[in-house]
Amino acid sequence: MLYKIKFISDEVEGFLRELQIDSEATFLDLAKAILDACDFPDDQMTSFYVDNEDWERGQQITREDMGGGSADEDCYVMGDTRLSEFVEDEGQNFEFVFDPFSDRVFYLTVRELIPGKHLEKAEVVRSAGNPPQQIAELDFSLPAAATTKGGAADDDDADDIFGEGASFNDDELDLEGFEIMDGSELY
Repeated sequence: MLYKIKFISDEVEGFLRELQIDSEATFLDLAKAILDACDFPDDQMTSFYVDNEDWERGQQITREDMGGGSADEDCYVMGDTRLSEFVEDEGQNFEFVFDPFSDRVFYLTVRELIPGKHLEKAEVVRSAGNPPQQIAELDFSLPAAATTKGGAADDDDADDIFGEGASFNDDELDLEGFEIMDGSELY
């Protein structure tokens, strides 16, 4: 049997991919097909979630067994879990976490079950739009108002960064227990 699976992103309007994959393929096969369809490298700890009809997350299917779950909880690993174990019928929903650092996902829906056919490898049957960037750029810089020309925070800006009334006073620093090196001298 084949599954026709559509996936979209809530970040990019007009992005859509639809692929066909064999029901006996693994979730790892599906993950690789999704990454290939978006020209993403396969270098992230991606995972799937089985969602209900309201897109609420259920069972997680991970890239590798991280051993963090409780003994009562079933652990499903992509390479060992066949699609047929979780696809019950048309309309089944999944999330594919393609950016684990920012928990960004593709939303997958099983659009059609096609009995009597098989595929060796998944194939894209419909493609529209450009995918989102795979890994979101994280901005670790301070807000522009928080720095002066010299790069140090003004006392007025300390409230913005550290909270109201925050300031730094050299007299409050207790150097006991710290070794501070300046050239060859030890203080």
